[in-house]
Order: sequence, then structure tokens, then C-alpha cells
Amino acid sequence: MRLTTTVALGLSVAVEVTLAAKIPQGPKTTCPPGSFKKLSAQAFMDAATPGWNLGNTLDAVPDEGSWNNPIFQANALDVVKAAGFKSVRIPVTYSDHFLSPTSLTNHTISPLWLDRVSSVIDMATSRGLLVVTNMHHDSWAWADVSSASGKNITLIREKFYAGWLQIATHLACKPATVAFEPINEPPGSTAEDAERLMGLNDLFIQALRESGRWNSQRVVTLSALNMGGADRLQNGWFRVPGNMTNPWVFQFHYYSPYDFIFQAWGKTVWGSESDKAAVVADLEAVRGNLTAVTRDAKIPIYLGEFDASQLSLEAAARWRWFDTVVSAARRLNIVPVLWDNGLDNLQRETGRWRDEVAVEIIVNAVKGRMNSLPESTVDGGATTQESSAYVFNKVGEDVGDGGRNLSFALNGNRFKALSVDGVALKAGKDYAVQEQGTEKGTVTLKKEFLGKYLSKDAAPGTKANITVTFSAGAKSQVEIVQWDVPVPAQTSSSASAVAAGDLWIPVVWKGLHRVAAVKMIKADGSYLFDDWTMWLPELQKGRGTYGGQWDFDFDKLIIRRQTLDAVIASGQSATLTFEFYPRAAGNGNYLNYTLTV
Repeated sequence: MRLTTTVALGLSVAVEVTLAAKIPQGPKTTCPPGSFKKLSAQAFMDAATPGWNLGNTLDAVPDEGSWNNPIFQANALDVVKAAGFKSVRIPVTYSDHFLSPTSLTNHTISPLWLDRVSSVIDMATSRGLLVVTNMHHDSWAWADVSSASGKNITLIREKFYAGWLQIATHLACKPATVAFEPINEPPGSTAEDAERLMGLNDLFIQALRESGRWNSQRVVTLSALNMGGADRLQNGWFRVPGNMTNPWVFQFHYYSPYDFIFQAWGKTVWGSESDKAAVVADLEAVRGNLTAVTRDAKIPIYLGEFDASQLSLEAAARWRWFDTVVSAARRLNIVPVLWDNGLDNLQRETGRWRDEVAVEIIVNAVKGRMNSLPESTVDGGATTQESSAYVFNKVGEDVGDGGRNLSFALNGNRFKALSVDGVALKAGKDYAVQEQGTEKGTVTLKKEFLGKYLSKDAAPGTKANITVTFSAGAKSQVEIVQWDVPVPAQTSSSASAVAAGDLWIPVVWKGLHRVAAVKMIKADGSYLFDDWTMWLPELQKGRGTYGGQWDFDFDKLIIRRQTLDAVIASGQSATLTFEFYPRAAGNGNYLNYTLTV
């Protein structure tokens, strides 16, 4: 079958898109009459905020269950809805579900996989949740049309069109509360790459139109290269497909600032006025540039992914980032959709949120409610990181007669109550409150109350979590922690002795189960990575990057292969200093691990 269409490029140039392919044609579905009630893009987005991502599930490679999550069960969506989320983005990777996965010329998707995708969508819609679904890791598995990929672009285009024709046909009778997204984070960095991506968007819309039924009226999201924001909307790198009848929104993803979100180079401090202003400016630039490109200031924007991992970041800084992003998004008509890979947010096996405060902050900020937040260090140049999200006490030390003072930014609210495991604390006996109007406030936890949990001889670990309730907005939490330095199974080994993979070091935690940063110094005193970090603040100099160079798990510290190889290549030993929370110069909360060649 040969299909030819003409689409608008920019304002005045036309390009002919020609596709030659054998398109799999399934039987046309007859949809129940009157079951599709068309939604405008704005109506869809108004009903979809905030959203949640079913990540690392149907998008796992090669199959569902291959990554860190079990086979998905519908009851997790009950937890998502109960938390206040209104929609679910369902990423789907099709690459290993084509009948010939490695072939660009075989276009048939497994009917069983299409049925599985359909059933998960139904799990969401039956609960009143809106859905956005896509092609996900296909973007790098086979559908990379960037010049750098070196792939056969014609064959990719044919397979992409054929794939979407099958997906759209199979899902054609889904309600208007199901939207389609062509492809996730498409690679590219040049104007030529951008135009190739726009060509895929053209084919996507063409496939929806050819699939019939309601798909040409269904809401779609469109994006620029990498699902980038303001920078990818410049220089003519984005356009709307010609002759499109679908209501549409612009989608981008936001993980910024990079060093904080991905804990690179020891960056664990965030939240100054300039930090917050930079995030707001980023989102305003997306809105401004989209308006400039489309000449329409009212196009909804879908923030399809954003997250700051709870695995390694200090809680108060993370909460402040969420509040800043979502509050700005609401003002700019941007729908925030939390990325969740099953490790950061919802624990799928138990149906419990790993950080309930973050979820409440998102849900309340979307509604325009002001959230009260614990204060923490926001000066990036500080040598001690303080936080009112914790009460830390070192093994061998007393709490002190003054108890502990915790500062909060009330943001227009007032303190209402404090509790532990649902049992209310007694004002005057367990704690005292001081408020400076409705902007700043201090909670003083009394020595006698803290003495229930903390002492010189108390065993290390998390002792209790205090829930702090305010007159409005999200609840907050204070974690009471007795700490000592974690104990590794060994403190040295040979990098060369690890033949393949990473080095796992069993560890006994003695407080928070969390690494703050790792400093990496070679025997000659130079940094193992990134000499330029000598210009960074003291808590960042010489630190490696979480995930790529170091990691940790429930019972082990992890030295990544990249670090082992760097030590071997240097020809000298290196000392890795694992730093923990509370993080402060001179408090001794670290351990050294020596890697020999």
C-alpha cells in the first residue's frame, strides 16, 4: 500500500510525505453508538491534573515485569486515585512485542500485547482516571530518526506508521478520556533531527485518521526533540501537523536543575530564592516560547514527567522543589504528571507511598493551596546541611535541656496539631509553638518528649515520625533519628579483582538508610572525576554522581563499574568517602573505602 499526504512545514513551505509499506490491517471495530463524548484539549487537561506515571511497567524492556516492578495489578490505581491524582500516563514499549522485534520490515504487533495494553487502560478509565498512552522506549530501541543514529529513516517511518495504525485501531473505541502521545523523548540535537521528528508526528496523525472511528477527534500530545522545553521550541524546531483535526496539547519533561535532581557532584542543598526563581523562569519560558511559535497563548501544556528522587535527597529540599514546580505549573496552565518508576514514589507491592508528604504537596499545590514547609539549609556554600524535616541525635550524646527547635515557612497557614502514629501530642507538655504571623513559625520539641526515643544509649535508627498538621495545605513530617556511622563488611578491596559489573559492599545502617554523597580522591590527592569541581562549594568538591559512579541499596553500598575502571586506568589507589545524613563538616558521619589497583 502506498500512502501519500502533504503537510505544512513552517508558514509557507510544503513537503510531501510518502510512505511505502505493507500495513497490517485488522478488522474494523464497530464502536457503541454515543459512547464518545469529544473533549477539548483544555477540558481534558483540566480533568487530568495532577497526573501520575505508571513507569517501568508496560514500558519495561523486554517485557512487563522485567525491571523493578511486578506484573501490574489494578488495585494500585485505587491508591493513586485516593491520593488525589486524576489521570495516569501509561508508557508502553512495543519494540519487543513486534512479531519480529529486531526487524524494521516486519510491522505486526502481537495481538496479545495490544490486548494487555487495552486492559490496563480499562483499569484506569473504569476508575474515572484519564489516560495518556504512548510508544515509549521505542524511541531509542528502533525509532531513533536523528542523524547520529545512522539508521534507515525510511524503514523507521514505515514501521512507526504501521505500529501506530495498529495501536490506534485496537484502541479506537476507548472513550475521549484516553489520549495518545506519539513517542517518548525522541533523540536529536539539530534542525534536521527536529524536522525528522515533525515527520513522525505527521505520520502519527495520519495513522489516527486512517484508523477511523473517533481517533481523529481524540486529544493528542505533541512534543519537540527530547521532550525538551523552551530551548526546543526555538528556531523553527517545532510545528503542528497540517490538516490535523485532533485537539492537542504540548508535552515536555522537566528534571532540573540536573545536579540536584540527579544528585550529581554532591548537590543536596536546594531552595534559595534564586533557586526557586530559576525553576519558575524555566516554566515561564516554555509557556512564552510556545505562544511565540503557535501564536496562541491558550494551548494547554502537559508536563508529562517530573520528579526529584526520595532515595537520596534531603526531604525538605525535595518538598520545596515539588511545591515550587507545581505551584508555577498551575499558574501557567501546565498539568504536572509525577514520574514514578516504582522506586521513588508508590511501592507497588504494598500500595504505600514512600513519601506521603510529597504527594500531598503536589495535590494541594494543584488546587492553589499554600503549603507550609520545613526550613532547611538553602545556601549552597554552607558546610553544614540543617533540616527541620529531621531530629538527629548522635549515639553517645544527650538530647540537651533545650530540646530541639524546628523552623517552618508557614506560607499563610498556622500550626494546627502534632501527632505520632495518630496519637496527638500535647501542646505545652510535648512541644511548644511560636508563630510570627502566618509566614514563619517554630516548633520546640521538649526534652522530655524526645527522651522517649533518643538518649546516649538508644539504638541507632528511625525512632518515630511526627506528623505536623496546618490550618490548610499538605501535612508535613519530622523524622526522629538516632544515628551512628554505618558499618561496612570491609573497608578496602582491589578494583582489578572485580572482573565484571559493580562492587557490592554489604553494610549495616546506623540511622537513615541513605547516602548523601561520595567524595573520590586518588592517592596523589587529585579528584578521580571532574577536576573542575574544585570550584564548587565545599560539600561538592570531588564528589561523584549518584547512579553512574556510586549507588546504594537496602543492605549494601555500590561502587559502579565506571568508578572501578577509572581507578584501574589511573594506576593508583583511591579513597572513596561515603557521606551520610546529617551532613556536616566535622561531624564524623562518613566512612572511607579504599580501592587499590
